[in-house]
Amino acid sequence: MTAAIDVCGAMEILLRKEKARKFSKVLQDAALVTAPDLYIAELTNTLWKYHVAKKLSKDECLQYIQDGISFVDEFIDSREIWREAFSEGINNSHSIYDLLYMVTARRNTGVLITNDSTLASICKKNHVQVCY
Repeated sequence: MTAAIDVCGAMEILLRKEKARKFSKVLQDAALVTAPDLYIAELTNTLWKYHVAKKLSKDECLQYIQDGISFVDEFIDSREIWREAFSEGINNSHSIYDLLYMVTARRNTGVLITNDSTLASICKKNHVQVCY
C-alpha cells in the first residue's frame, strides 16, 4: 500500500493527538509514503507558528520538523502536479495547497492521511481513499 500524508495528518502524529495511533498505523503499513514538496515548507511554517505562540520551544519545533520530514519516503515535485491540482481546485472550489496532497495520493493509488475534514470529503467525492 502507498500512503500520502499532509501536514494536518503529520501534526496529529507528532503532537500525539486523538488520531495519532490510527494515522501511525497507516504509515507503518505503507510500503511507500509520499507528499508534495510543499509539505516541508508547510510543516516548518506550522511549527514556527507553535513557537511564536510560545506553545513549543525552538528545539522541540526543530525535532518535530525533522521527525515529520522523516515520515515521507518520496517528495513529489509540485512542478509535476500543479496543473492537475489547479483543475481540481476549480472543480472543487478548494485550495490548491490541499489539492496537491489529494493529487499526490491519487497519482500513487494511495490513501491520503489527513485530519482536514473538508479535504477528506473532497477526496471521497473524487474517489481517493482517505484515512481521516
